[in-house]
Amino acid sequence: MAPMAGVSDAAYRLMARAGGAPLAYSEMVSVTGIHYASEKTWELVDPDPAEPDLAVQLFGSDVDHFREAARAARERLGARLALVDVNMACPVPKVTRNGAGSALLDDPARAAAIVGALVEELDVPVTVKIRIGRTPQKIVGPAFARAMEEAGAAAVAVHGRFASQMYRGSSDAGQIRRVAEAVGVPVIASGDALDAPRAAALLRETGAAACFVARGSYGNPWVFRDAAAALAGEVPAPRPAALRLAAFRLHVRLLVATGAHIARARSLAGWYLRGVPDAAAWRERAMHCVGVDDYLALADEVEATL
Repeated sequence: MAPMAGVSDAAYRLMARAGGAPLAYSEMVSVTGIHYASEKTWELVDPDPAEPDLAVQLFGSDVDHFREAARAARERLGARLALVDVNMACPVPKVTRNGAGSALLDDPARAAAIVGALVEELDVPVTVKIRIGRTPQKIVGPAFARAMEEAGAAAVAVHGRFASQMYRGSSDAGQIRRVAEAVGVPVIASGDALDAPRAAALLRETGAAACFVARGSYGNPWVFRDAAAALAGEVPAPRPAALRLAAFRLHVRLLVATGAHIARARSLAGWYLRGVPDAAAWRERAMHCVGVDDYLALADEVEATL
């Protein structure tokens, strides 16, 4: 399950695990926030007691802040820290203007120094997530990935878009394959794995060792198990609306159980209610829900119309 800002909280990760995800990532965590001991930042790092482990994704540009964050995360999570990933892919201006995210694609020396510092501090794998370049005029994927491998990265995740594309257009599986052929470490393919068949196809097309699923998991926590089935040549059975409503109820309850803000259920409602009759009207109703009981009652109302 891919790291997703504003989405991949503990409740979301628990749902993904239940749906077959073998690994789940935190939201993007600021090393500067950790440096200033922001408790709100630490909320993004701390796994729920029900989670077996957690891959923590960090972002920033200050090497010393990365060192400090690595030590603090290792101490705080202990054996439940699965790996530390460095975000070198985020295209959002408020991230890149500070030299972080995809801006690091233009500064391979700093990126390598960050990876090297983390490798020195940690006894768990250090990985990176990159894009194929910042603009179509400057494809850097293979060379940049080799530099990260030489710096000590244990794996490279590659989003097959340029940073300038943001999330528009299509992800280029051919460019991901070029990276996979250029390095000796495992490559994780990322981009446009919007359902189980496409996730399986992305693995076949790129030769990658693994695949990130992000938006494809919206309202579909089963996508991970279904993708594994698709790789085995099986055709996953469709999930009936009643089952998706049951998953929505569980997800809402997990928001409460993990201490997340219930407002996140508004997005969940939009995703889980896709495809039900009069979905647009139900989604509008969900925008006016306030508490957990409101969302559960809405799910009951929807199910009564099926």
